[in-house]
Amino acid sequence: MSQPRIRVAAYVLRHRAARPELLVFDHVGLPEAGTQVPAGGVRPGESFEEAALREVAEETGLRTATAVRELAVEDKPHPETGQPRRTTFLLLRAPADTPDAWRHHVTGTDTDAGLTFACRFLPLPLARPLADDQDAWLGRVDPRLATAPGGRAVGAGGRSGVRARPWARQSAVQCFCASLRTVRPVNSSRMAMFSGA
Repeated sequence: MSQPRIRVAAYVLRHRAARPELLVFDHVGLPEAGTQVPAGGVRPGESFEEAALREVAEETGLRTATAVRELAVEDKPHPETGQPRRTTFLLLRAPADTPDAWRHHVTGTDTDAGLTFACRFLPLPLARPLADDQDAWLGRVDPRLATAPGGRAVGAGGRSGVRARPWARQSAVQCFCASLRTVRPVNSSRMAMFSGA
């Protein structure tokens, strides 16, 4: 079996109103790609936090996000090629004054170069799942934010039909505290230099 591609996926939250909002994007002119969160490969020598901040900047143009913590690691093959992937999901925070929506033209040499993404914030919980079940770990941020396939909130267990994790019966504060014990902390001084601060 081949080694998995090491990736990151970023849940960038903005707290402006009563409910937190998630940064997502759609491919302009390619609706079949579905609504997604920023995600991509980790470069040699790059930490997960650095990779997440870079992917957010490359795919959305947002350079003011800050890393908060790692949420989960998922081993799941690519939906089209079947190639193994190991994705670390991270929680990031965007400033409250970040625009509601914008378009971003991707530059550079990566596979997304030349594409245009329509970026926007969606209130949580989501009305419907994201492409490739990218929203599966939102319950790790707060159990009330998880989304079911039908678009109804399901609590921390994530997808309906998936057995709830032990933390699913805990309060949001207990979940947050438990996650700090199981995930290595983010080096905030290192994150500041990548967020444009």
